[in-house]
Amino acid sequence: MINRPLSYVTVGVAVPVAALLLLAVLGGIYRGSDAALGLLVLGLIGVAIMLARNLRLLVAWARQPIGTPAPQGEGLWGGVFDEIGERLQRECEVKERLSAELGRFQQAALAMPDGVIYLAEDDLIEWMNPMAEQHFDLDRRKDVRRPLPNLIRQPEFLAYLAAHNYAEPLTMRSLRRRDRTLQVQVIAFAGNRRMVLSRDVSQLERLETMRRDFVANVSHELRTPLTVVGGFLETLIDGMNDFSREEAVHYLTLASEQSNRMQRLIEELLTLSALETGAPAQVDERVDAAALVEEVFRETDLLSAGRHQVSLVLEGGGVLLGSRKELHSAFSNLASNAVRYTPAGGHVEIGWRSGEEGGEYWVKDDGIGIDAVHIPRLTERFYRVDRGRSRETGGTGLGLAIVKHIVTRHQGELVVDSELGSGSRFAMRFPPARVRLD
Repeated sequence: MINRPLSYVTVGVAVPVAALLLLAVLGGIYRGSDAALGLLVLGLIGVAIMLARNLRLLVAWARQPIGTPAPQGEGLWGGVFDEIGERLQRECEVKERLSAELGRFQQAALAMPDGVIYLAEDDLIEWMNPMAEQHFDLDRRKDVRRPLPNLIRQPEFLAYLAAHNYAEPLTMRSLRRRDRTLQVQVIAFAGNRRMVLSRDVSQLERLETMRRDFVANVSHELRTPLTVVGGFLETLIDGMNDFSREEAVHYLTLASEQSNRMQRLIEELLTLSALETGAPAQVDERVDAAALVEEVFRETDLLSAGRHQVSLVLEGGGVLLGSRKELHSAFSNLASNAVRYTPAGGHVEIGWRSGEEGGEYWVKDDGIGIDAVHIPRLTERFYRVDRGRSRETGGTGLGLAIVKHIVTRHQGELVVDSELGSGSRFAMRFPPARVRLD
């Protein structure tokens, strides 16, 4: 198939030449050969001038930026310029579409939560996204076109990259940030080119560690009371006739206490599981804050059984928006902890204050206190400052974790102030949006 612009050029030259030849033949018939030759020469000169002018226009146009309108050619040359212009326009549109598609792919790669690095055949970095910079502590401005093995010197990564066996990803810890764990996988494409994908799995690793610790702690916490209960029952079964009624009641009472402890542990585990899995919050109730605190005060006084001086401080009232059941659980937990860890004869203060800055519930005691090194970890599951003392007081190690989740679900914060040997103050602070003073 003949190219249309080329056919236009052929016609644009052939037609004038054919016309000149016809004139030369006619001139030769009527005026002689000299006249015919002269006409032919003049015609050829005219054609050459027209051809040179249009070619000059074509060259000048070719040097202009892409998208410059086509020049106005003479005769059939106008069609030539129009055809070339239309073709260039179509090619520009195709190029723009491809550029737009490429731009969208690059934007998607830049926005990916995973790191992406493109490597050339010699492991030179061709391109990387911002997440890859963070994962490997690289800098696109200076590290592109540099060999990746020179920048990431970890032996396990270098061995993985050189092995060319990428069926399984590599899990490695960052050398510069020891708290970061990366899962890296290399994908070969386009011949010898490779793509390095990285994902931060630090949170998943922490969750897996927490799961293992959780299972180990639950097993340990349940095994101890089960062992005690089993031991008492075996003792009674083996020597039923050797024990008096008072001794048998004593053993059964101790077994019952351990059974109750296991029941509390399971109930608190179920509560904590519901809170941690993001169970839907209950519909907000209008909780009378002063009445709730007074109720917790009465329960705490009964729990103390006269062993402590329990006092109540109310500075304002108001309504606290939230789940009364959850708030009662959290308030009671802080108060019962104060009773458990305050020696007999000590003082426990339960209080509430409200104002324009929001509301605050607090429990203050003059008990044994907590070393500052332990405070950041108090809300971890099963974390205990003193395991032996915690078991003596019947604690499960889950109470403060439950309190932390409840106060977070109510957009508040848990604040702990304590000093070893000088008592503690636990406070739950709620924002103004959760407190109604009318």
